[in-house]
Amino acid sequence: MVSKTAQDTLTIDPVAMDIVNRVAAGCDLSGDLNFEGGLLVQGQLEGHIRVDGRLIIWSGASVRGRIRVMGDLYLFGQLGSPNGGPHDTSLECEGMVYVSKSGVSTGTLFARRLQMYEGAQLKGPFHTLQVNDRLPVLRDVLVQPPDAP
Repeated sequence: MVSKTAQDTLTIDPVAMDIVNRVAAGCDLSGDLNFEGGLLVQGQLEGHIRVDGRLIIWSGASVRGRIRVMGDLYLFGQLGSPNGGPHDTSLECEGMVYVSKSGVSTGTLFARRLQMYEGAQLKGPFHTLQVNDRLPVLRDVLVQPPDAP
């Protein structure tokens, strides 16, 4: 008798997950951005980004820059530049990071937990945050140049 292993399934329901913000396919958004209530990215997003809730990076989408997620991350698309290194993009996640079979990360990930599915590509480093670790505030980490006199 041959035993078949059950296939892992990751179900995404943005409404049930309280995802209230969306960057649609074909959109390219960049800057210093703050999203309350989660975010679904189907287009391109770049900059200093804070998501108070879950972040879903859909297949075909990409996110680059300095990102802080106060919930879980679901990676189906690209985190970081395809040819970029670990210093080009960093993502700090208070919750769990799920990397699907189509997900690719070239950036640096900081999170409490990591779940990878068969075929997932983690090309950049991953650092586990301990329960007592406090995520740094992005503005404290990134040094701003002084204003010219």
